[in-house]
Amino acid sequence: MTDKARYIVNSGPKVPVAGLKAAVTTDSAIVTETMMKVLNGGGNAADAVIAGAMVQAAVEPFMTNHAGLVTMLYYEAKTGIVHQLDSIGCHPSGLPPFKPVPSGMGPYAALAPSAIIPGFMPGLKAIHAKFGTKRWPELCEDAVRWAERGHPVSTFEYGMNVFAEKFITYFPEGRDFYQPGGFFPNVGDIFTPPGMAETLRGVRDDGPDYMITGPWAEAFVAKGNEVGWNVRMDHMTETPPRWVEPLRFPYHEYELVFLGPPQAQGFYTAVALGVLKHLGIRDMEPGSSEHLWAMGHALRQGERHWEYAHDDQFFDVPREAVLDDAYHAHLAKLVRGSRPKVDLSDHIRLSGDSASSGDDYLSKFGGSGGKPRLATQDRKQPTGSCEIAVVDAEGNWCQFMDTLQASGIPGQVVGGIPMVGSHTTFGHLHSSMDAVLVKGAKQRSVIGNTLVLKDGRPVFSAGSPGNIHCTLPQVLAYLLDFKLDPYSAVAAPRMLPMSETRTVIIEDRLRDGVVAELHKLGLRVGVLNAFDWHMGSFAVIARDQADDTLTAVADPRRCGVADGIRT
Repeated sequence: MTDKARYIVNSGPKVPVAGLKAAVTTDSAIVTETMMKVLNGGGNAADAVIAGAMVQAAVEPFMTNHAGLVTMLYYEAKTGIVHQLDSIGCHPSGLPPFKPVPSGMGPYAALAPSAIIPGFMPGLKAIHAKFGTKRWPELCEDAVRWAERGHPVSTFEYGMNVFAEKFITYFPEGRDFYQPGGFFPNVGDIFTPPGMAETLRGVRDDGPDYMITGPWAEAFVAKGNEVGWNVRMDHMTETPPRWVEPLRFPYHEYELVFLGPPQAQGFYTAVALGVLKHLGIRDMEPGSSEHLWAMGHALRQGERHWEYAHDDQFFDVPREAVLDDAYHAHLAKLVRGSRPKVDLSDHIRLSGDSASSGDDYLSKFGGSGGKPRLATQDRKQPTGSCEIAVVDAEGNWCQFMDTLQASGIPGQVVGGIPMVGSHTTFGHLHSSMDAVLVKGAKQRSVIGNTLVLKDGRPVFSAGSPGNIHCTLPQVLAYLLDFKLDPYSAVAAPRMLPMSETRTVIIEDRLRDGVVAELHKLGLRVGVLNAFDWHMGSFAVIARDQADDTLTAVADPRRCGVADGIRT
């Protein structure tokens, strides 16, 4: 089989892999292959995720990179303890945010990312020190090999490069990296990332410190100073990764484990699911107007609470108040009490079924023949993340993310490592990514690593890039409330939260009559593509409680591949 046929997996229906004693699901066939090799060679889940993340950043530089961030939930089978790693990069103390994108970049300048200290390699170093069993160089071999030989370009990669072209090629370093010969590699071409192999050989031979305090770090600091960011070598280590207590939330017969503050996904999802519970989600029909009305409101309530997710080393964080069941019941009472008493279809018809230009999510759309037109999402800068889920044969369970959205110096490439910078704001209450400029502070982000426990053991894990804030509560509701099988729960239509204009925007698989019913409830409706890649690429693993076998699921929306070791 050629590399093109073997490794280019485009979006489309996927087949879940069941009957497993060890399981892997990632966003890339290449990454899944590497992780399976580690598991088959006797490595554990931590070994597999380190090797997988190293390869992921080598073969998907449009989604992640070795200068980004990593987060992880790790269920340790022998102790039953769930560990959380927070290795999000941090902003160096004593320096204002640095945004090396001039106004000539047009719309990209207003929301230009700021430079940040990388967290990727410190995070992998911490995972290896705590849980790794294989030698570090062995776990780096595949990443070096793929950086040396190059990887075949998929349809998705080509599209993402074109989408982000103005940003990633603004500086000459970006043009040299992404457009060798002056053009993006086409679908099926082999892209060999210039300069990356040399850096990864250094990481393999000298360890992760090569990029933390060693030659790459020195080149990174020098590049920062060259472009006007007065970063120092001591900034590279002043905010190390943290092992912290995750956020736990009881939900019916389950216990949900999320990343704890300052990561905001747990607060968002707990509030949304708590409201849905008290609205009676389990008595609703999936895909009905009742379900979508309730979900739109619940997601809106969840979104209102991520502002309370702060770094608890510097803030009081109201965990108990946000997770309080009685509070969720009160919010549900407010939602239920706001339900229209009359049919509002005429209101929608007379006032227009298209959202205002100030809508949070919608640029422009309108109704047509009772079926909404496609909603558009206006993105100002590159975004990308990769989710990995793995369970080894001993039952160690890992849900992990790495991403380019907190990576180094925006638009620059150092030693073959491309960077996008941090998309954070500084002191914004309602920002999903926000930081306080205090030495040692971790920034808020929305990252969806989630474990679902029953009787103290994992039964599901889930996580995804792409609008994870609102997609995670929906996938969990499909799994835990509607009791769909794991693949159906991942494939089911997803929506954005109800916006200020009472608009819900949903993937275009609505059943007949639902739009009219939502209009009666006073909601405008927009649609996304039927399987919209912006709505994520879930990596889900499920455990059958009857026989302890595992099922691994890859999302049809992107290029994911699931695999495992059969019982």
